[in-house]
Amino acid sequence: MSELHLTEPAPLDLAASSAAVCDAVLKLRGAPLHAALGRIAAALLASPEGSFDTGPGQASAPEAGTLGQDVVAGAERFGRYRVTGRSYDADDRRQLDSLAGLTATLLQVHALAQRTTHAYAQVEAQLAHQSQILDQIHESVLTTDLMGYITSWNRGAEQLFGYSALEAVGRHILFLYADEDPHHPPEDIPDAFAEQGGRMMEVRRRKKSGEVFWASLSLSPLRDLEDHPIGLIAYLTDITERKQAEERLHHLAYYQELTGLPNRTLFGRLVEQALAVTQRNDAIACVLYIDLNRFKLINGTLGRRVGDELLRRVAERFRGVLRDEDVVAHLSGDEFAVGLFDIRQHFEATTVAQKLQACLAAPLTVGEHELRVGASVGIAVYPQDGQDAETLLRMADIAMQRAKEKAENPDHSIAFYRMDMNEGMQQRMQIESGLRHALGHGELVLHYQPKFEIGSSRLVGAEALVRWRHPQRGMVPPGDFIPLAESTGLIVQLGEWVLERACAQAAVWQGAGLPPFRLAVNVSAREFTASLPGRVADTLARYRLDPSWLELEITESTLMHDIDDVIAIMDRINALGVALSLDDFGTGYSSLSYLKRFPIDTLKIDRSFTNGLPADSNDCAIASTIISMGRRLGHRVIAEGVETLEQLAFLSEAGCDEVQGYLYAKPLPAYEFETGLRENWLLTTG
Repeated sequence: MSELHLTEPAPLDLAASSAAVCDAVLKLRGAPLHAALGRIAAALLASPEGSFDTGPGQASAPEAGTLGQDVVAGAERFGRYRVTGRSYDADDRRQLDSLAGLTATLLQVHALAQRTTHAYAQVEAQLAHQSQILDQIHESVLTTDLMGYITSWNRGAEQLFGYSALEAVGRHILFLYADEDPHHPPEDIPDAFAEQGGRMMEVRRRKKSGEVFWASLSLSPLRDLEDHPIGLIAYLTDITERKQAEERLHHLAYYQELTGLPNRTLFGRLVEQALAVTQRNDAIACVLYIDLNRFKLINGTLGRRVGDELLRRVAERFRGVLRDEDVVAHLSGDEFAVGLFDIRQHFEATTVAQKLQACLAAPLTVGEHELRVGASVGIAVYPQDGQDAETLLRMADIAMQRAKEKAENPDHSIAFYRMDMNEGMQQRMQIESGLRHALGHGELVLHYQPKFEIGSSRLVGAEALVRWRHPQRGMVPPGDFIPLAESTGLIVQLGEWVLERACAQAAVWQGAGLPPFRLAVNVSAREFTASLPGRVADTLARYRLDPSWLELEITESTLMHDIDDVIAIMDRINALGVALSLDDFGTGYSSLSYLKRFPIDTLKIDRSFTNGLPADSNDCAIASTIISMGRRLGHRVIAEGVETLEQLAFLSEAGCDEVQGYLYAKPLPAYEFETGLRENWLLTTG
């Protein structure tokens, strides 16, 4: 920065002094500026000495031979002129006052200019910083105007689509669409989104290379300073891998991997849909239950590989003799089912059953073996034998058993269901009556099966499991009375009793000073109503139990009706501080698009998938997919039914968080569980 030099002998008039001050303020800073201003003041008043002091102003009595003047603009003080060395009159004071006023104005304008320049520099730096951040995030971010033309394109978008910003900006968003994209038609682009707010969806898009991929798309309105919509902000993330995993899991969940036929779950859904049409048409339908004869002998003698191939051949023959509108399913092992709809008389089902038996008459060649199997068929008729798929399938199973038992040639045995075939009805009624008595007479008890964290082997929770201590029959297995309780509606009373007793026990442990752990209580579909959150809150309050002690386990089928109502109930439970776990995951009807909406903490892998680990490739694939998906969604994953070290090793390698099963501990009475907790198990405190 250049110096401004003023020679002391040259006096200046006010005009020249003003010009000198302007020049000094423009060119100098700091001490050189202050020195120059002092010299200008001295020259103006022809004084031997002049100074410009920026220190704090102090009130003082005037000194002889000294003249001073503060340099002030409004409330802002910049300093003080001071000249000395001679006597000063009123005219001198006016000149110094004028010089001070001009100096204050110039310094104020200069300071404002500096602040403005600095502010602009900060804004530019902030914009550059934000642009750098936008380019560094993994998501692709782009903006469009209200007509759908791209206005900005970050580096993430370049990496995702393969187009540079130069290639993309200015083009219409439609050039990124995959052909015939039903998830996001072109008419969705205009200002509907900008008017209504953000929206999230899963869409198909096309890269520069031509590759079509799945993306998670989030749209938000782009607004101007007056809050008017001017376009859209789009965030896209590649979810192709997840979508493929979902499709794979869907296939594994609803189709038998061996034969490619629908499994029992999907068969039930398809039959339910067809029954709704049948009811509207006032028609009849039939469900056939088919059991292969001699398959177990072949499978046991020649091995599983031959048995599996035999089942595939049988499935192909069944498909070959059925109509396109008929539904055929592979239930399990050597059991199949067929749904017949749009038939005029129930005896037409006999013809179909005979065709199925006849298609097995010719030997099935598997490798070097020529194998013969037959089939026994039971038939249930809608509506007289049942009003829903599960009932019809159960009745057809009963009829099949009777056909197999009574026929001289099981390969040609066919039987319709009759009510007298249900030989277990009387026993069922006895169990139902006994269960009602047990609820009110102290015959039910809770056992607690601990849950452990993989790796640390620390206890993280327990599941409360109901047991029936019958005075004559002894301990009744849950499988004998839980399904009955569900079908009769007693499950609601039973669930209320379990919740009450579990909270009472947790309160005892809480009062004993044990650190809190999640005590899981199963909730049936019948219990999962709008009244459930209130009942849970009342129970917690009654026992003064901290919500961190309680977890509710909900089965998949509970969540598949009235999704919005279900989520509202779950949100109310979460608001209480009670955790939610999705039980028996992979066995029900879950739509994976809904799963991300459910406010759950834990996914529980059903024991039917754990049992085959690590030998069964299907179980391995399902378990790994569930674990991977759960972790990506931010849920903890627990596997039940873990009984071997091999199962534990597989689950640990796959990234599962928790386990429960006989490998660690069986369900225990409360006092034995507490003993284990105090003496053997470490309890997590985090």
